[in-house]
Amino acid sequence: MTPVLKTARLVMQPVGPQHLNEMVRLKTDPRAFARMLGGVRTPLRVHQELAEEIELWGRRGIGVWMVYEGDSFVGITGFMERADGRGDALRFAFLPESRGRGLAREAASTALRFAHDVAGLKRVVAIAREDNFDSRTVLGAIGMVECERFMRDGYRMLTYESVSLR
Repeated sequence: MTPVLKTARLVMQPVGPQHLNEMVRLKTDPRAFARMLGGVRTPLRVHQELAEEIELWGRRGIGVWMVYEGDSFVGITGFMERADGRGDALRFAFLPESRGRGLAREAASTALRFAHDVAGLKRVVAIAREDNFDSRTVLGAIGMVECERFMRDGYRMLTYESVSLR
């Protein structure tokens, strides 16, 4: 069973087929997704990724949540398995009009606690471009620490990690 998570302001629902239109809205918006791994998506790619994200919930009990403030979709947070072998990665992306109010921090922190306390992940990573100060600020605010740097497509990338002491 995939969990719905709640915070003081947010409801986080595991992704499902009913979320396709909201995902297309987010992932095709260059203001929201240009700095994400793989960049801005086509609607077809969003559909494929949604199927992969649903499958990850079924296979591993982790995945991506749709984040709502009241009835309004504001973004996503959750996990992916990194193809480069760096591990299970925390991700988040929010609509531009939802930024600047701490929603990403609140959602990502909730997802990270779930990963360690419920899913039993000992180590979670997150990758951010060096020039993505907004994402780096969120990662630091939720207790993740930089552990590695590497180059990808001409950009310096920073790897952050959170290691559970349990």
